[in-house]
Amino acid sequence: MGSLKVTLCAGAALATALCAPAAYTYAADGGGVSVSPSAPAPGTDVTLRVPDCTEKTAVAVSAAFESDVRLSLAAGDGVLVGSSQVRTSVRAGAYAVQVKCGDQARKGTITVHDERRPSTHASPVAPVDAGGGGTAELAASDAGNGARVDPPGTAHTVTGLVLAGIAAVAVALRSVRSRSRGTD
Repeated sequence: MGSLKVTLCAGAALATALCAPAAYTYAADGGGVSVSPSAPAPGTDVTLRVPDCTEKTAVAVSAAFESDVRLSLAAGDGVLVGSSQVRTSVRAGAYAVQVKCGDQARKGTITVHDERRPSTHASPVAPVDAGGGGTAELAASDAGNGARVDPPGTAHTVTGLVLAGIAAVAVALRSVRSRSRGTD
């Protein structure tokens, strides 16, 4: 039974090692321009985010927007943020979003969905004014020291892989020790 444990743990460690780079690649793909919500209906307000830009301001351009979007630094995190509205006359489909960030051109995509299709609301339709309690500061949009918005990066991925490796070694050593004592 001891070898089964080692086999399962080794398989879990291998799966973690193989899946982590794929998850990081997915997160890195969003390094250009992110649009939230990514699939709005015509007439919907959208927010654009451009991380790691060398400039303090930029302009985003897309055929899906009512007008060009002025982006500016949000907090001290180096992310440019701006808002716009999707044109009410735009047809469903994918539209390119382009931002000139210093010497680099950043690109993203916004997919406008068919307005006849039912959709869920991005926020509550009739929210209850119940206060925020201890989380009010984190929920405030103008709080500079609020919750982290960026996805985990390379450092988090490496830390997770190291911890998974340590756990796999610990389980293997425990299995070897229990086998040498004659217990299982």
